[in-house]
Amino acid sequence: MAEFALNQFKDIRQPWDDLCQASLSRLLFSSPSWSEVWWRHFGKDSELYLGTVTEQSKIIGIAPLRVKDGILYFIGSDNVCDFLDFIIEPGKEDVFFHTLRQHLEQTNCKILDLSPLLPDSTAHRWLSAVIQAGNTGASCSENDVTVALDLPPDLPSYHSLLNSKQRHEILRKERRLLEEGDISYEVKQEASPEDIEIFLDFFRESREDKNRFLTAEMEQFFRDIMESATLDHTLRLGILKLNQIDIAATLCFDHRDEIYLYNSGYNPSYRSLSAGLLSKYYSVKDSIENKKRKYDFLRGSESYKYHLGGSETQLFRCIINI
Repeated sequence: MAEFALNQFKDIRQPWDDLCQASLSRLLFSSPSWSEVWWRHFGKDSELYLGTVTEQSKIIGIAPLRVKDGILYFIGSDNVCDFLDFIIEPGKEDVFFHTLRQHLEQTNCKILDLSPLLPDSTAHRWLSAVIQAGNTGASCSENDVTVALDLPPDLPSYHSLLNSKQRHEILRKERRLLEEGDISYEVKQEASPEDIEIFLDFFRESREDKNRFLTAEMEQFFRDIMESATLDHTLRLGILKLNQIDIAATLCFDHRDEIYLYNSGYNPSYRSLSAGLLSKYYSVKDSIENKKRKYDFLRGSESYKYHLGGSETQLFRCIINI
């Protein structure tokens, strides 16, 4: 018989990591590293509800939840976590959700509000099945989109994926930048304090809304998540240089050979040279050269994502009355 228990981060770090590696879901933002950093910065107004489901003394699933005002949410938030999920051993989904539901029915929490969810996430598939079974207390609604690209084996194949206008525009912009001098794009897996400052400065300078977003707390979150990613060997911080001058930066994470473009910025003095767009193009090129499987531009429908060949996937928010 399976059992549900509540835990602290430090007590389940290793099994959580192991389940993330075994899971078929995409779990960067529900990994223990990401969840711990988020909780440290933004969990102050919630109660930790970090659950495990154990079968025959083995942890088969993690429910990374928190409680706020009597409602259960995932550990994480839409503004810094692009999709979230439960972490479950493949084949143990039915046991996990049956045990989770039984436990939650005995608590004072009566609503489970989960987002953002990919359509193939375990959470969305479970709640979709609940709705199809006729449970009128559950609902799912569309909640933004994510845009991604399955990477081809080489650059010519990538260019062939773009339509003629997209291909012409990106190559024209690249030629124009190359005419200005020597170009380099370096991806760093261990970011120095100077590298992090370059990214944060470009992030602030590139758009006013990004400057407002980067509060003191959010800036420290970025620093800590980059430090955590360095330790996990998932950081990919790209710096685009023109004539040895830094002009743009891309902050990516490599999770199971999929590259996630988390954010970016550029020096506004090089806006006319399309420094921001080209830094992302060079990031895609680097990912192809390193034989990555997917390039995910993450949440939002910004036009550049489609210009670089991305296709969108709907995200969902699902709510169930327990």
